[in-house]
Amino acid sequence: MSDIYKEIKEFFITQQVLYGPTRPLTRAVVEEVERDEGENVRSEEKNASESGALHTFHGEINQCQKCALGSTRTHFVFGSGNPHADLMLIGEAPGRDEDLQGKPFVGRAGQLLTLMLQAIGLRREDVYIANVLKCRPPNNRDPLPEEIAKCEPYLLRQIELIEPRLIVALGRIASASLLRTNLALGKLREEIHRYNEVPLIVTYHPAALLRNPQMKRNAWEDLKKVSDFLAKTG
Repeated sequence: MSDIYKEIKEFFITQQVLYGPTRPLTRAVVEEVERDEGENVRSEEKNASESGALHTFHGEINQCQKCALGSTRTHFVFGSGNPHADLMLIGEAPGRDEDLQGKPFVGRAGQLLTLMLQAIGLRREDVYIANVLKCRPPNNRDPLPEEIAKCEPYLLRQIELIEPRLIVALGRIASASLLRTNLALGKLREEIHRYNEVPLIVTYHPAALLRNPQMKRNAWEDLKKVSDFLAKTG
């Protein structure tokens, strides 16, 4: 994990701004993520067996051909994590790594997301992670409105089965798709919204944070908002 460690270390150059004095970014923290990857696989298998309804739903839809993406995907990326999670994170669509492995957020952005969760005392197996689309758009292009419309009922059903207390929309496209708005992400970050009657907080996609380190201070403010909400409503 040396390459990702270097990249994340450079990204979080001002560690105290992001993590505060209780959770500095050290090599030990990053190596903890690496060790957790094996545990995450085992936890996901356990979680799948604990939620028969969610597992059954996955089996019902994983051969979906409702849009053209069904013929170009490698894997249908349903989602993963705790089937009874208080926190559900939703991105826009699978990327190359996710399409190949059939799991959401498994590339460099996914490793950064793991660290972000750890910064507020959560593990990946504590939350549920999914996307607006279940299949990768060719060349990682933006999802088309018709693709979102055909896939959204699947996401709504997942939310009904998981019953999260809070949703976090990761990035501009996910936020715009869920909230039906063209407002800028910066504006959407200013308040707590609702999606399918569940409170929703908007923040940056981890991939955007890797490209734009100047956003890290705002990202930390969003993470604190998530942590505070869960603490107050728990």
